[in-house]
Amino acid sequence: MTPNASERAMAKNKLKSVRESLLMSKTELAKQADVSPITISRIERGMPCRMETQRKILLALGFKLSDKPKIFKD
Repeated sequence: MTPNASERAMAKNKLKSVRESLLMSKTELAKQADVSPITISRIERGMPCRMETQRKILLALGFKLSDKPKIFKD
């Protein structure tokens, strides 16, 4: 069976599930992380992002940098 787009994204990262568990909108996360909402959407779909963007997102979510494997699987 071929995985659908959301299953492929989950294999890459858990950003959407973590963000939603914190009851945070894409716009709110983008604002706190100082990135665009489009960037958040792309990452949640499994597209790659820079290490600096990952750092900003982790801190905006209230995670430590050492928690990176909990969200990003690269």
